[in-house]
Amino acid sequence: MAQGKDQDAVAAALAKSELLAVLSEGARTRLAKSGTATTLEPGAMLFARGDKGDALYVLLEGEVEVRTSNEAGRDVRLAAIKAVAMLGEMAVLDGGARSADICAIRRSRLLRISRDQALAALESEPKVLLQLVAELSRRLRAANASLEDAQLLDLGGRLAQRLLDEAGESSAVTVTQTELARRIGASREKVNRKLHEWAEAGWITIGRSGIKLVAREKLKGVIEDARAH
Repeated sequence: MAQGKDQDAVAAALAKSELLAVLSEGARTRLAKSGTATTLEPGAMLFARGDKGDALYVLLEGEVEVRTSNEAGRDVRLAAIKAVAMLGEMAVLDGGARSADICAIRRSRLLRISRDQALAALESEPKVLLQLVAELSRRLRAANASLEDAQLLDLGGRLAQRLLDEAGESSAVTVTQTELARRIGASREKVNRKLHEWAEAGWITIGRSGIKLVAREKLKGVIEDARAH
């Protein structure tokens, strides 16, 4: 249970959540008091597909990956989620089983809120339900876009998209080549060849600290060309 300064920090983090921000300050404070803090090390599983949806989680620090497995048993990455965000609310809402695995990419700190506590907060302030619908719709569109890219983009397009996504507003990508390969469903050797091809063209640089994007417009062009074909 969050207490003192930790409780204040949790309440502030809940206020940044796309869903919980619409709750009143009092409701967020009550959830912060009732929640249980938990920490995941990189690679640790938060929950697995098929698990009971008995709680939702607020990701306060770190980053997690949403994934499932294909018919061959290989992990398929669906999305990466960074703090601050809410996790696992779909199963909490319908009482069903988890639809995917969630695993920590980086050391992550979370607040666990039981299903009963979450439903009580939602029922006490119905306006939050509209925000919930909007958030689930956004996630569905993002998932559809990811699936479309996986079907339409070639290796170069998928790799360029991943580099841009990982860099965000910066130019630095610290994810390893092995991890990049896993996230786009390609071999490390093919990813390595493509990265060195772009490095020779002056689009990126590769160093000990990772990859630096030099010509973002060139990478965007690779994506546009792949979609055009």
